[in-house]
Amino acid sequence: MRAVLTRDEMRAADAAALATVTHEILVGRAGTAVGHAALRLLGGAYGRRVVVLAGKGSNGADGRIAASFLARRGARVQVVEAADVKGGDALPLCDLVIDGAYGTGFRGSYDAPRVPVDAVVLAIDIPSGVDADSGEAPGDAVQADRTVTFAALKPGLLQGDGAVCSGSVEVADIGIGFPTPQALLMEDPDVALVPARPRQVNKWTTAVGVAAGSPGMEGSAILCTRGAMAAGAGMIRLGSPGNPHAAWPTEAVRMQLPAGGWADAFLEATAKCKSVVIGPGLGTAEATAEEIRAVISAVPVPLVIDADALGALGGVAGARALFEKRGAPSILTPHDGEYARINGAAPGADRLAAARALARATGAVVLLKGPLTAVASPSDAAPDVLLAAAGGPELATAGSGDVLSGIIGAFLARGLPAPEAAALAAHVHGRAAMLGPVEGLVAGDLPELVGELLSELGPESEDV
Repeated sequence: MRAVLTRDEMRAADAAALATVTHEILVGRAGTAVGHAALRLLGGAYGRRVVVLAGKGSNGADGRIAASFLARRGARVQVVEAADVKGGDALPLCDLVIDGAYGTGFRGSYDAPRVPVDAVVLAIDIPSGVDADSGEAPGDAVQADRTVTFAALKPGLLQGDGAVCSGSVEVADIGIGFPTPQALLMEDPDVALVPARPRQVNKWTTAVGVAAGSPGMEGSAILCTRGAMAAGAGMIRLGSPGNPHAAWPTEAVRMQLPAGGWADAFLEATAKCKSVVIGPGLGTAEATAEEIRAVISAVPVPLVIDADALGALGGVAGARALFEKRGAPSILTPHDGEYARINGAAPGADRLAAARALARATGAVVLLKGPLTAVASPSDAAPDVLLAAAGGPELATAGSGDVLSGIIGAFLARGLPAPEAAALAAHVHGRAAMLGPVEGLVAGDLPELVGELLSELGPESEDV
């Protein structure tokens, strides 16, 4: 996992570092790191033309150090004061622009000068004009090809406009330490945190109950089930109320549930399961919502609440009342529209803050879906947000969320705590999509890709 520091956390880390080293030393380290990144971008310095856009703050100082570093290596360097150029002004012809106009402390709107055609752009810490926390860039922010950020990632590099403006991001260690951050980003090596299946495992060891599907929405149940199986569920107990004739996955054990009054039967049939997923494709009728609420309040194991089950919660107050009856974790998996229906307002630009707010309000773990998926815990103990940034627009396809809910259910059944199960499932879901075709990926492709990815990155089964 990689640390992600907010503006305030980074400010506190800087202050703590200055108790042991001087500002000049930190600027020297930062500027040198930028210089080395510039060398890698240019493939060398001799004869290359470099323009450094330098502001009055620390980023400008970093840029000036980088300018000296590159000049000593034969580059032709020109430092341009950020205050002397305006949006629309053209920077001098060059091969590389180093953006040191504004840093993580910037708030407001900034219109960057025009970059020469064919010049590459290297941003210092964060592209000028991007908010370090939300990633918002209301003006015409710098569009970087690469960003060198210091000590840790910033939320604004991962979400909103910042994710596009930053280009590829590298983190430079300049000797600034920090305590456990409030947010961490999942990476491939973290998939090994999924518990290995012991030698003495049986099908019930990682069994998952699934309440999903309705007439015309059978695909949701199928995709959720297949996602759970691909992620290690040894048994699926599948209930799809009033829907006896669909072409269900052969390996799923079906339970016959009536169209109404099915909650008790579902709870009985899933009594041996280690986790439960409820919601995909169940429908939005009030009678269905009543059964969903009955299951939520009574199921004794970790629970994934997805899709139509989110609509049955009755807003923040209703959700909290349901979860207070439970003795096991609950995970909500809203996209932006579902979030707005539960919360009464849309998430806003800062997805970390939005996920935190709903988790605190409901008492549940919240997985807020999006280009940056934020998983927030109801506790404020650090870390309280886990992030997943893998995947891309290819996941914007019907049914992909059903697969994700199945993966989460399987990871819960394998023994992961709820926040880690949700965040690792989101990472695996996104990374699996990256193994598929750039065009034409459908949700039904994902389970097989998930199995391939977990076979490569996940834990090995125990031999003894």
